[in-house]
Amino acid sequence: MLVFRGAAVYPGDGAPFHADVGIDGGRIAAIGDRVEGDVVDAAGLMLCPGFVDLHAHSALEPFRDPVLTPKILQGFTTEVICPDGLAPAPVRDRESRREYLRALEGDGPPRWTWTTFAEYLDALPATASTLVPSAPHGAIREFCEADVEAMCGEVRLAFEAGARMLSFGLVYLPGVFAETEELVAMARVAAEFGAPLVPHVRNEGHGVIDAVREMIEVSQRSGAQLHVSHLKCLADESLLDPLLELVDSAGATFDQYPYGAGSTLLAGLLPPWAQEGGAEATLRRARSPETRRRIADDVAHGLAGWENQLGTLGPENVVVAGRTIAERGGDPVETVLDLLLETELGAPMIIHYAGDDAVRKVAAHPRQLVGSDGIFGEHPHPRLYGTAPRFLGRFALRDGLIPVDEAVARLTARAADLLGLQDRGRIAVGKRADLVLLDGARYVDTATYEDPKRSPDGVVGVWVAGEAVVREGRVTGATPAGVLR
Repeated sequence: MLVFRGAAVYPGDGAPFHADVGIDGGRIAAIGDRVEGDVVDAAGLMLCPGFVDLHAHSALEPFRDPVLTPKILQGFTTEVICPDGLAPAPVRDRESRREYLRALEGDGPPRWTWTTFAEYLDALPATASTLVPSAPHGAIREFCEADVEAMCGEVRLAFEAGARMLSFGLVYLPGVFAETEELVAMARVAAEFGAPLVPHVRNEGHGVIDAVREMIEVSQRSGAQLHVSHLKCLADESLLDPLLELVDSAGATFDQYPYGAGSTLLAGLLPPWAQEGGAEATLRRARSPETRRRIADDVAHGLAGWENQLGTLGPENVVVAGRTIAERGGDPVETVLDLLLETELGAPMIIHYAGDDAVRKVAAHPRQLVGSDGIFGEHPHPRLYGTAPRFLGRFALRDGLIPVDEAVARLTARAADLLGLQDRGRIAVGKRADLVLLDGARYVDTATYEDPKRSPDGVVGVWVAGEAVVREGRVTGATPAGVLR
């Protein structure tokens, strides 16, 4: 038996206490004053359940890095994949799907061997952390050519294959074209499985209140629980209070990455009509002088119901590969279209939209949980490396924004409960031995927008199903987990 001696134990669902914790056979075997075994000296350290990332763009990265190094080095031992309705499967046109997902998920293996959602899950390699799939509405809609009856069948197959949530991306293709009735039909299938709805709502700008109201309606009509992805307001911070009150009154939860900037595919700056028909159609429009003028006009004047991030935030707040669109010079729309052509839609962007006070207001709300929304790449958003240590290390341990045991609960037990994962999220006898040992005095985010690839200090060790995957801030290379089935 491996024994953590003398740690401050944060159990995930209560106040911390000092005890020895013994693990054996991948499970927590004993908790007490003097547990015997092979001792890890944990005096002066925090022992927490493994953290749960409720929003992870890790659907294809395991084919390149099965350790998922930036995530495991901050303590995430469970990740929810296929958010925003986007996923590599089910799929008919593999290359078109790969081109659309590239900026968010990377390329994956050289050859995609799957068609169905179950085949994709079977193809995923063993990983250091557990991957929990979501049923992806947008991918299913494209696969079924918007046939609602067929879509309901595919959603059911995704849940039978292991999905634990139903994700929507109502700003991404083809989810942007879905009407409310379609969402309700899909949500009723999720309700049959007791699975929550996890939407990227239709508008996170001036229309965010109505967009969240739509998903509350979908939840109420279907009977499925609502959990809103990366809750925020891109346009007006005065909307935050009524937004939080709305979510609270509906009994919904939400996740947040604790930063005032987001990251997504650069093509998201285009109006929906300009993206319709897939990657090749979008690139053809980007080459057309007439279509470029129409896009510029839409950005300048807006369209009913469209989020229009470039028009709302301005080119000085949109960053691609470390430089703002404004710094690149020229007409902003022309610059965006040129970048999309140069990268064949493969460019991600970072968009700055909120101040620190707004971020902390959302983080302090009792219905908040944590999702990194981490996107892998050459110059990623710092949330890929810094979400957990920023929330727990900076907001809770250093600044006292929320109590430390409350921050741990949101990262562990409450997230696991949302997913229906009864075997993890708590330090209790019989639970899976997913554990994070931290030096609280050193655990804090160090990743920045200028230097984002920096893992936190203070991670003494991480164990998944009782196997060490991190020792003294270094990955061991072990991959004891994989996709949850």
